[in-house]
Amino acid sequence: MDSNNDYCLLARLMIPTDAHVIRGCLEAAGIPVILTDDQHMQANLLLAPAIGGARILVRESDVARANDILTAYERGDLALPEDVDVGVAQDDA
Repeated sequence: MDSNNDYCLLARLMIPTDAHVIRGCLEAAGIPVILTDDQHMQANLLLAPAIGGARILVRESDVARANDILTAYERGDLALPEDVDVGVAQDDA
């Protein structure tokens, strides 16, 4: 078995929505993600501290790229501008 394909913990988040947004950013970059414990937290947020938050797991071979994406997200590099209209298609030309 290739140990680089083992999944390891990238982050723990106390807000399930943040975990899903980060999962989307990682998957958009082609990084497979396993998100756990988010459903328990959505059912009862008081469980979050007890279970340690939602866990984002990535393959060991993807940890460096995933950390770069997580850092960019935390810096706000992946945020949309305030005036963007996400309901209107943009022309390629």
